[in-house]
Amino acid sequence: MGFWSRRNWMTLAAAGGFIAVAVGAFAAHGVTDPRAQELLRTGAMYGFMHTMATFACATFMQVGARRARFAPAFFLSGVVLFSGSLYAMAFGAPRWVGAVTPIGGLSFLAGWTILAWAARGVDPI
Repeated sequence: MGFWSRRNWMTLAAAGGFIAVAVGAFAAHGVTDPRAQELLRTGAMYGFMHTMATFACATFMQVGARRARFAPAFFLSGVVLFSGSLYAMAFGAPRWVGAVTPIGGLSFLAGWTILAWAARGVDPI
């Protein structure tokens, strides 16, 4: 399966979870600018939520939803684009970097759409 093997995306999700917690803590304790705090908190919340969604994909696959293997690429790309752009702006990146944020949001939506599609592959009980 190459780069997007289950092992690789779970490793990336774990790293993403670590980063989300670290950024959230930094926002709470290391930043005084309210706008920067808000950007960091939002990025951390969405990043953490979608790293957990990536782990959920493994569970989906265990119960027969094999198509769930396509969602992590969208979830993790969304974390990089959405959360990453918010982090960059919090640290002083130019305002135009915010144009990347909605692309990350669309990536999140695509991942959730794929996960819903994958759920249709689970046998009803």
